[in-house]
Amino acid sequence: MSPLGDLRIDHVGFAVDDLAEATNFFVNNYGLGVYAKAAGPDATDGAARMTAVGREGIRLLLTDAQGSDHPAAAYVERHGDGVSDIALSTADAAAAYAEAVRRGARPVAEPREHDGIVTATIGAFGDVTHTFVQRTADQEALALPGLTPVTGQEQAAPAATAVGLHTIDHFAVCLEAGQLDATVAYYETVLDFEMVFTERIVVGGQAMDSKVVQSRSGAVTLTLIEPDTSREPGQIDKFIKVHGGGGVQHIAFATDDIVRDVSGLGENGLAFLTTPGAYYEQVPERLDLQRHSVDALRELNILVDEDQDGQLLQIFTKSVHPRGTLFFEVIERLGARTFGSGNIKALYSAVELEMERARQEETGA
Repeated sequence: MSPLGDLRIDHVGFAVDDLAEATNFFVNNYGLGVYAKAAGPDATDGAARMTAVGREGIRLLLTDAQGSDHPAAAYVERHGDGVSDIALSTADAAAAYAEAVRRGARPVAEPREHDGIVTATIGAFGDVTHTFVQRTADQEALALPGLTPVTGQEQAAPAATAVGLHTIDHFAVCLEAGQLDATVAYYETVLDFEMVFTERIVVGGQAMDSKVVQSRSGAVTLTLIEPDTSREPGQIDKFIKVHGGGGVQHIAFATDDIVRDVSGLGENGLAFLTTPGAYYEQVPERLDLQRHSVDALRELNILVDEDQDGQLLQIFTKSVHPRGTLFFEVIERLGARTFGSGNIKALYSAVELEMERARQEETGA
């Protein structure tokens, strides 16, 4: 079996400017728990402080550089806080690294062993990397080099309402115009991913092209998006400009009950994007709900879409990033395998309907 055939999400590396603030954000708003910390400022190459937070299959490693020569410092300087590494678990990190480099990957860090864990890093897209992570069979799955497990009260998020977010469904990646096909080819050739979905989304005068690549294991999914610069500028163009190049726009967290968890996340202080009321008037015309009611979705601004395999429900958080370039999604899948493109079109139609109603009210028509 190829060393690239078993890739799964190990953890997501975030470069952050303020470790305490970032930790509190994920703990208090998302109900994640702290499960590991660097023993001190010199625990990770002597130049960064780190904290790992998560629950079930969601694992986020927050890195706050303590010196300007640390990669996290350069990332924050260029992009602000954001996803700097999508780490991939594998049975043989050295073999995965060697094979990826042989296939054309840009080497970033050669294999090394630390605390019994082997890691090696290659370039991905923009300033984002992939770190291969290998643990022995008897090692704790949450163990990370240079970090000490946290036990007891500090694991929990006592101030937060408990929610059931459990895994990372996908990453949405914004790419510079002209980079989509090359990035897809990179993942297919270098990491043995497959392209599983493609579409062109046109909304008014804007257009974007999207292709989805997925690991052979099915556990790592990237939705790659580039703008059509021959059309009107849109949100992807804005991301590229403000972020300073391509990068992760949002992470989708999976849940088994979106109504329960969006309600809980709201109690924790998270703000979500709102949806025009006209959208929900159109839901019965678009589909027959498999789960939850139109009223429940309307109350929480949850979107619903379907494909040939089933339905999905989703909602996006309002970005609290200073540049507005990073946000999150909560998604519940009821068989659907796509990513809610119908919601973009339905939302656009609903907004147009609301605008027409407003015009009629103004004119008295």
